[in-house]
Amino acid sequence: MFVLELTYTAPIESVEPHLDAHVEWLDRHFADGTFLASGRKNPRDGGVIIAVGEDRAAVEKIAAADPFSTAGVCEYRVTEFIATKTAPELAPYKQQLPS
Repeated sequence: MFVLELTYTAPIESVEPHLDAHVEWLDRHFADGTFLASGRKNPRDGGVIIAVGEDRAAVEKIAAADPFSTAGVCEYRVTEFIATKTAPELAPYKQQLPS
């Protein structure tokens, strides 16, 4: 599982024109099962996405395709973690520690 933290690298006025395309990008990855949750940070200097993926490289490729990324108005920090404990609704994503 992955936490994708995006931080705006441009003023919010430069981010806003790309918001509709960013939301479409989010919707596409929610529909394909990659994204489980997302939202703005507070204060509004970026956002957070909880994602699942085959490997880190695949998730980084998805983040690089975000319209915010391609427009150069944000940067991503990707953190991989092993979800050994989950809420019942996320049980299908529960993982085992490697032996």
